[in-house]
Amino acid sequence: MFVLVEMTDTVRIPPWQFERKLNESIAEELNKKLANKVVYNVGLCICLYDITKLEDSYIFPGDGASHTKVHFRYVVFHPFLDEILIGQIKSCSQDGVHVSIGFFDDIVIPPESLQQPAKFDEAEQVWVWEYETEEGAHDLYMDIGEEIRFRVVDETFVDTSPTGPSSAEASTSSATEEVQKKEAPYTLVVTICIIHTAL
Repeated sequence: MFVLVEMTDTVRIPPWQFERKLNESIAEELNKKLANKVVYNVGLCICLYDITKLEDSYIFPGDGASHTKVHFRYVVFHPFLDEILIGQIKSCSQDGVHVSIGFFDDIVIPPESLQQPAKFDEAEQVWVWEYETEEGAHDLYMDIGEEIRFRVVDETFVDTSPTGPSSAEASTSSATEEVQKKEAPYTLVVTICIIHTAL
């Protein structure tokens, strides 16, 4: 679920932080820049693990800050495929069940990955598993807040970097539409995990 990722970055330390130890200032700046952010094709950055190498610091003309190239390892949330996790149902919609694990909410169970036969109850706004037994069918509701075990089957990274205007003919109405359909930069697509136990 959590992995250590080796990264390299050039860190800018402003002059008013020169009185502090260089490692402390760099650690603070790296956490400000990366903590709780998604790095494309890497995962959700959690916190700095350690600094492995500091190169020489430079002060450029017109800027009183020091610039240091840093090699470091960062703790990243990036579950591997087929990993089983436990979360809570956050919400249900026609698109599927949305799950949260506390610090990460962009987990989706699509309708085709639910236990079958399943249907969406419009009145209750929950998914219902129609469990068949010898005595007949029983409706098992997936209520909000319930704990759920799931298996990671796919992940989606979306590049959310800002882009320039697509053409000079683009109107302001299309720009407002783009703002409204904001996508999550990192989404996990999962399936419900049913553990069968036998005696």
